[in-house]
Amino acid sequence: MAIASPDNKNNWDCALAEAAFMTGLERNAEVVNMTSYAPLFAHEEGWQWTPDLIWFNNLQTYATPNYYVQKLYGNNAGTDLIAITDKGKAITGQNGMFATAVIDKATSEIIIKVVNTTNKAQKTDIAVKGKKLSKTGKITTLKSDSLEAENGFGKDVIAPKESTFTLGSSKIDVEVPAQALIIMRVKIK
Repeated sequence: MAIASPDNKNNWDCALAEAAFMTGLERNAEVVNMTSYAPLFAHEEGWQWTPDLIWFNNLQTYATPNYYVQKLYGNNAGTDLIAITDKGKAITGQNGMFATAVIDKATSEIIIKVVNTTNKAQKTDIAVKGKKLSKTGKITTLKSDSLEAENGFGKDVIAPKESTFTLGSSKIDVEVPAQALIIMRVKIK
């Protein structure tokens, strides 16, 4: 399919792949200082590329799933990268999971991003060494049951949802939904 096709729009499959890719960018923050998404805006009747983040017409706008991925990463950048591993290895696609973790010194929080690219929910069992954590945290979930799903004018079917979770002892035990990006924020005591 040509890139200039009106049918080539950002769907959840594209955004989920982008979220997994961005864990690699964050994990290599000492090399990757900045990233940029282009193109940003497109008018429904006059556009050059179709994988734009925000579409508009003369009366409405809508954000694509990719917009929400970019926004969530941008709003949860943190200040210091910390290791998040499974059996001593960075989580870079094992069992369809991708993950990174950072500390935000300004808010005294640990921020963990996990992407599950499989079609089955998976449990996390994350221990944070050397840090005492609050008993509750905030979780933001971006997901869709259909990889072909996309937002449109008047239909924002893929958008972040926020909730809270409780930590079990010193571990973060959270179920990551199928085909989802989750971002967990936990205060450091």
